[in-house]
Amino acid sequence: MPLSTQPETGDDQYVLVASLDNVRNLSNILKAIHFKDHATCFATTNGIKVTVENAKCLQANAFIQAGIFQEFIVQEESVMFRINLAVLLDCLTIFGTNSLPGTSTALRMCYHGYGYPLTLFLEEGGVVTVCKINTEEPEETLDFDFCSTNVVNKIILQSEGLREAFAELDMTSEVLQITMSPDKPYFRLSTFGNAGSAHLDYPKDSDLMEAFHCNQTQTNRSVIRTVTVALVLSCKVSLRTVSGDSFSLQYMIRNEDGQSLFCGYYCCPDEDITESETIASMIWACISFMDIQNR
Repeated sequence: MPLSTQPETGDDQYVLVASLDNVRNLSNILKAIHFKDHATCFATTNGIKVTVENAKCLQANAFIQAGIFQEFIVQEESVMFRINLAVLLDCLTIFGTNSLPGTSTALRMCYHGYGYPLTLFLEEGGVVTVCKINTEEPEETLDFDFCSTNVVNKIILQSEGLREAFAELDMTSEVLQITMSPDKPYFRLSTFGNAGSAHLDYPKDSDLMEAFHCNQTQTNRSVIRTVTVALVLSCKVSLRTVSGDSFSLQYMIRNEDGQSLFCGYYCCPDEDITESETIASMIWACISFMDIQNR
């Protein structure tokens, strides 16, 4: 890859170096969590986690495993910084979102450490562009305990069927209500838009369902725009709930090289609002997609 021979200085002077032959393998998953302009990046030898939060109640994460990169070096135990995600996405797509047939934009991403900008080397068709994005002091992010032992209900859905279901719902609704039950209606999607209420019911043996494990009836609401952004890119969705009306939406996304990347949201209601008025905040905790990946 041409960029691998064009570092500003030796790699040992960077605390983080990451290279991709196809920048869309990174930009696409970041678009799935881009509902606020700023994000916190946390890198270890396992990969990079990018976290977006809003008012300490809405959180999303994207995890890009080290194996996704053609080159991945972390010189410290962990590297953490805050960055403007909107600016980062603009830089990653500086050559456009659609490359010419047979071509792709290569990326080399370097970070010197605290106080330094994140430097991006982007190359397409022999043209190299260098972008430097100022980094900020990382803010403490929420750490939610959503262990598998606390899970009450778990459903794994095919994204294609779920997208078809969304096409039948009233998208003027600001919220999506999700009901899971061991008895009928089993799985219900509801919206409340300009045309009134709309409900779609699915049996537990529906083609939409890949797995259905439901122990008690729970109803949750989420911001519909946030739910649909990642759904468009995903191939599978895992929906889990715990007691107290908290739930998670976890997405498996295949990149253009056929590799699996993961992003998701955990949803937790505001305790000061009654259940009928709750609009669940989208928050992310520990990413546990092994149950999806092994299917």
